[in-house]
Amino acid sequence: MSEPAATLPDTQICENARLSRDARFDGLFFTAVSSTGIYCRPVCPAPVPKRENVRYFANAASAEAAGYRPCLRCRPELAPGNALWQRGDHVVARALKLIEGGALEDQSLEQLAARLAIGARQLRRLFVERVGAPPISVHTTRRLLFAKQLLTETALPVTEVALASGFRSLRRFNDAFAQANRIAPRELRRHPRATGDAALALRLGYRPPYDFEALLAFLRGRALPGVERVDEHSYARVFGPSDSPGWLRLSAWPDGEHALRLQLHCPQPSQLLGVVTTLRRMFDLDANPQAIADTFHHDAVLGPLIAKRPGLRLPGGWDGFEIAVRAILGQQISVAAARTLATRIVQRYGEPLPIVGVPGLERLFPTAAALAEADLREIGVTTARAATIRGVAQALLDGRVDFRAEQTLEAFVERWIALPGIGEWTAHYIAMRALSEPDAFPAADLILRREAAMDDVPLTTKALNARAEAWRPWRAYAVMHLWRGASDNVPNLKQTSAKQTTDKPTRATR
Repeated sequence: MSEPAATLPDTQICENARLSRDARFDGLFFTAVSSTGIYCRPVCPAPVPKRENVRYFANAASAEAAGYRPCLRCRPELAPGNALWQRGDHVVARALKLIEGGALEDQSLEQLAARLAIGARQLRRLFVERVGAPPISVHTTRRLLFAKQLLTETALPVTEVALASGFRSLRRFNDAFAQANRIAPRELRRHPRATGDAALALRLGYRPPYDFEALLAFLRGRALPGVERVDEHSYARVFGPSDSPGWLRLSAWPDGEHALRLQLHCPQPSQLLGVVTTLRRMFDLDANPQAIADTFHHDAVLGPLIAKRPGLRLPGGWDGFEIAVRAILGQQISVAAARTLATRIVQRYGEPLPIVGVPGLERLFPTAAALAEADLREIGVTTARAATIRGVAQALLDGRVDFRAEQTLEAFVERWIALPGIGEWTAHYIAMRALSEPDAFPAADLILRREAAMDDVPLTTKALNARAEAWRPWRAYAVMHLWRGASDNVPNLKQTSAKQTTDKPTRATR
């Protein structure tokens, strides 16, 4: 796999975007101003600086490594991430996924490099060349920008902000924050947005267009009572641990801002950054819709679909094991039937919780340990699928399969299809939902084979795979567009037969 190309847009594109404050480029580059020592988002409302004073950086870490501090007006911590950096299987992309998942919070750079089968010095060199900053700087910038958002938008004590952003020493946090921002953390406490509410309220930015309504519709048909609540305007969920559970609710930010509003009650500050990271992946907030549209624009099938729904995103899942169980339950039955079985599993094996802030959220999805020996036949699961779920649970406990961010799509699929009852469709579907893998592609799906055909005869799996080569590296988005297009065209599609494939469901609403 070749090294990822530099993702800083052409200089003239950057220039046009900053002059027009084009939100489509928010987070794809940052504008640094030499006369002020500040770096900004391209949407910054401040007066436009002179061209001779401007430098462009592909990410916040490289801007800070060059000595610039984040703008207090446009707040770079609110910019959506750039998922292009994490695309592909190159060591830098895989390392960035690990850092995003918090690998450097508990591990050294040497340990991170060992997970990637590379030396620490070589990893640092690749980061400086490709990202513009070493891995530790990328990790530190991520933590400090999150701390800046918490300080600005919440009333969390500074000590808890330090813990939430991954610092175990308040002194180190104060020193690092002051060095990066040229002000002490407490100075941001004067901001009028800070409130004393029990639940935090945070903005999660995205790059437009963003079809939140379609994503909620997808999740609403699969929501598990007791674990999730999804209506036309919001997504809510409870999460563990069971002795101090938290809850969250996501809705659109008012006044048309390109952001979601996260209401979050999280008793353990150290979980905050992980929760936000999971939600950004689950709701695909860092996608670049323009790059996806450019790939599909001239395709005879996908072109009209993406023109109709340019903001369609890839719906992820909260937990990998939960997605795997639900994928297995959904093999060859309807979404509603699979949801019924999953609900029974939650009610029988999910851990009950004390009352939380959202009515109806009362249980955690069962763990792999809880289902490894469970007899799911008692609640209506077929013998074969009950055995598959137990086998997957045990394989996760044994470490034969996992949801590690650094593994390639090919390696993930290869390990999962080695398990009894898991075929190519299920493995790719799990990768698409649990890992938010943008190139996952369950090619044997009947709906995909039918919708991608240029006539009334469904393509073969082999023919669809060949057809989809032109859709790389965004094949999972092609799946969502084809499924959604089929649903739009045939409202009663989910009532059709699902017995035309081997290991998977075949309806577009899966």
